[in-house]
Amino acid sequence: MIFRCKSCGGNTVYSPERKQMYCPYCESTDNEECIPSEETILCPACGGELKVGDYNAALRCEYCDSYVILEERTTGQYEPKMLLPFTKGHKDAEQILKDNFGRRRFLPDDFLSDAKLSGMEGMYVPFFLYDFDVRYTISAIGHKVRTWTSGSYQYTEDSTYKVERSMIVPIEKMPVDASYEKPDPVMDLMEPYDYSQLQDFDPKYLSGFLAERYNMESEVLLPRVQGKAREDAKSITEQTISGYSSMTSRADAVSFRHNSTTYAMFPVWTYFYKYMDKMYPFYINGQTGKLVGDPPQSKIKMLLYSGTVMAGILCILIMWNVIMGLL
Repeated sequence: MIFRCKSCGGNTVYSPERKQMYCPYCESTDNEECIPSEETILCPACGGELKVGDYNAALRCEYCDSYVILEERTTGQYEPKMLLPFTKGHKDAEQILKDNFGRRRFLPDDFLSDAKLSGMEGMYVPFFLYDFDVRYTISAIGHKVRTWTSGSYQYTEDSTYKVERSMIVPIEKMPVDASYEKPDPVMDLMEPYDYSQLQDFDPKYLSGFLAERYNMESEVLLPRVQGKAREDAKSITEQTISGYSSMTSRADAVSFRHNSTTYAMFPVWTYFYKYMDKMYPFYINGQTGKLVGDPPQSKIKMLLYSGTVMAGILCILIMWNVIMGLL
């Protein structure tokens, strides 16, 4: 499908800044009509052939730049229940990169150029949100050590206690990305998200962005999300234990009751910069603006800077020798 402007026929897109559908050609808002595509391999706007990957749910036509949403990958079993809309637009994402890296001394000259930044893409990444009740149990021997001095003697008392803690920790909407392409550690670093802005899925939010349908079944991701839930439950349970100098003979046990799973899409800006035959990826949370990525350093700038510093030091030494010779 494609969203077409009723006034001028252009491709209307969702604007994070306006929080509504917007036509970049005639600047009208909320004036769209949904045009279904009869052939998913062809662009409904220009008829050009679309290069559809295995998991594309929304993509941009390379001929007319229209954003096409694939119905068969956003309906039925692939229809998300919820979605976090972009709140950071393209200009916002550019500014986030400039604010974080603009003062780096050895940044390659074109890293923040308009030409490079224009290639930044907004994408909806598939996520599963899990609800658990996690029972976490800690059994240990707690030690309280007291030391005092009487006369010329020092005494130490080691009191031992049996420590038992068992808590049921509710875990709600714990996110795990369901994309083969996106690196799991980076997607974990995109957290936290503001779930108060979760919306029921509407395909209009995808217009203007790329999107993937889920690549992996939710059951396959259970061990990973249980690992995350376990660490959260462990931390919460440990916070109830205090006052002991140390604990020995500790044994931890955990069990899960899986309540529900929700399929959702979350917004991520991606910027890929190539330098010296190496790709440097950057990811920006499209809702909160959190940035993950580290830019390369220009070897030429580093050499020039080193040369300048050495030349300055050499000049100082020469002047010092001249002054000392005159004394």
